[in-house]
Amino acid sequence: MSVEILSASIEYLKGVGPKRAELLKKELGIFAYDQLLNYYPFRYIDRTRFYKIRELNPELPLVQIVGRITDKKTIGEKHKKRIVARLSDETGTIELVWFQSLKWVEENVMRGKVYIVFGKPNLFNGTFSISHPELENYPRPAGVTGNLTLQPIYNSTEKLKKHFLDSKGIQKLVGLLIEQHIREVKESLPPYVMEKYKLISKREALLHIHFPGSAQMLQDAQRRLKFEELFFIQLQLLGSKQQRNLKFKGAVFDKVGAKINTFYKDILPFPLTGAQKRVIKEIRLDTHRGIQMNRLVQGDVGSGKTIVALMSMLLANDNGYQACMMAPTEILARQHYQSLVSLLKDDLVKVAVLTGSTTKKQRTLLHEQLEAGEIDILVGTHALIEDKVKFKNLGLVVIDEQHRFGVEQRAKLWRKNSIPPHILVMTATPIPRTLAMTLYGDLDVSVIDELPLGRKPIETKHLFESQRLRMFGFMKEEIKKGRQVYVVYPLIKESEQLDLLYLEAGIEQMRYQFPLPDFQISIVHGKMSNADKQYEMQRFVEGKAQIMVATTVIEVGVNVPNASVMVIEHAERFGLSQLHQLRGRVGRGAEQSFCILMSGNKLTREGKLRLETMVKTNNGFEISEIDLQLRGPGDLSGTQQSGVLELKMADLAKDQAILQEARNMIIEIFEQDPVLSLPQNHLLRVYLERKNQGITFDKIS
Repeated sequence: MSVEILSASIEYLKGVGPKRAELLKKELGIFAYDQLLNYYPFRYIDRTRFYKIRELNPELPLVQIVGRITDKKTIGEKHKKRIVARLSDETGTIELVWFQSLKWVEENVMRGKVYIVFGKPNLFNGTFSISHPELENYPRPAGVTGNLTLQPIYNSTEKLKKHFLDSKGIQKLVGLLIEQHIREVKESLPPYVMEKYKLISKREALLHIHFPGSAQMLQDAQRRLKFEELFFIQLQLLGSKQQRNLKFKGAVFDKVGAKINTFYKDILPFPLTGAQKRVIKEIRLDTHRGIQMNRLVQGDVGSGKTIVALMSMLLANDNGYQACMMAPTEILARQHYQSLVSLLKDDLVKVAVLTGSTTKKQRTLLHEQLEAGEIDILVGTHALIEDKVKFKNLGLVVIDEQHRFGVEQRAKLWRKNSIPPHILVMTATPIPRTLAMTLYGDLDVSVIDELPLGRKPIETKHLFESQRLRMFGFMKEEIKKGRQVYVVYPLIKESEQLDLLYLEAGIEQMRYQFPLPDFQISIVHGKMSNADKQYEMQRFVEGKAQIMVATTVIEVGVNVPNASVMVIEHAERFGLSQLHQLRGRVGRGAEQSFCILMSGNKLTREGKLRLETMVKTNNGFEISEIDLQLRGPGDLSGTQQSGVLELKMADLAKDQAILQEARNMIIEIFEQDPVLSLPQNHLLRVYLERKNQGITFDKIS
């Protein structure tokens, strides 16, 4: 489509006008012609199938019948007035009922005439009827838009329907737009890409996505549009990566020195797993190339990411650089700080912590030491990105649970050195492969897929409310062995009041079952101050409380090796990845750990599948794939902020093969044409420069 037509306001399309245009903008975000053209149907009704009247049943959603009007009469008065017609075929008779547009029905629906009738069959007193059916003349005239084999159904809203912009109304506008402007649609993919993957043209794809001539044509249109959508996401992501590689130098860590050797040979309390060694090797290679590293390390709960991060930071220290580690919450930042200090044991390097609650006096000293290069590793929250925090020579940034930070927050850390520091992103949320390729497609991905030696898999049980006493008995047995227990209630966003009611009822029950002074219960919920939360958490960490009851989800990374039981109340209310994260709070010591999923007796199909999945497997990656199938990408932790997942056509749970093809094609293009200078890649270069606001692909001089 020409740029002028593409950007034309939707109000200038025949049948729209200012009032409807305003509604289309507000309700569907459609401002211009191209946005309407890219407003795809969400399903299709097969209009090739005709039912006989005797085949009807009230379970059928929509049916199409060919029959003759044998009778028509007006019944009732004023607001109760309606027209009832009888339609017959060789197998039976059905009633057609109209409550509105009676004048039109009176004048246009004729006795003795044969019609194609389309609508939802209802059964009342043994008679089938269709209210407000769609009628078409039989046989259908050739070439009329709307008399389709596969009829598109578009999402609409109540406000649009009041202005006759229901699915049928939108279909009419799209039909008009295509009729007038389809010839102006320009190709967006290079010809060699279309040829390689046997894709139909953009013009054909748009025509057949809205008005498919057959099931095969619809399939071809969907494949073309899915490929294009995923192709341009990958072009953007891998284009950013390519640009960084061309423009940004990186510190060269070419030395494995005394710090890392001393830690590895003398301090490390257990042998590294094969997966940890592999990931450390990948990081070493990245930081040796003179290009800024951007690597994502995915590791299931308890897989040993902290050791990988520490050894990477020691590598930076050995090469004369400082390192920092940013966590999303104060509790997690302090947890990391404690872990690093206890792992390092002596004064091998100087580690400091900076959070929102660091006092002014402590901050002043810390800022001075940091600028003087006296602090080797700084752990903290987003307080690290404040302008006042200046490093002498920052060489590596480790970001934990990075989906909790915005892009701009991360970029502020990059600017804290003349040469951008290497970036190591860590997540304990296993990410499905397709999601990793779209969310973090500009990062190199490492996976730690082994648990440290001696770790026992957590045993997971699903118990119903009727088995509660059995659960309490099990808790008592574990506490007698000297272990500790978490009990977590769901956080219901809509109602903090309800959360507290759940919690209070639970605590009352708990105190009855576990009376003082033999049992101490620590309580954490969203309405408490940070200081109170910290105090309660600390009591549990120090073993002064045997049970922790919480409404807020226990922080990722809270590490109490002595806690061996995780009880999740109303487990059916949690998402799969949440359940998996919570389960990962136990199983951190050498003892056998347990996760008990408590639920009501009535479960939805999805709720049942989630709980069955948890009982069946401890593998976070397997769980994440099922979670993606159940919930779709938009709900998976923090992905909404990325902006890359507003997919109109592709489905990451189902279109893995197309995504892989699109990514492979982009990788191949950049290998052959690093700065997209070849004429056949002109379209792609223009697209990227437009997306990156004019930033061009030129090597650093």
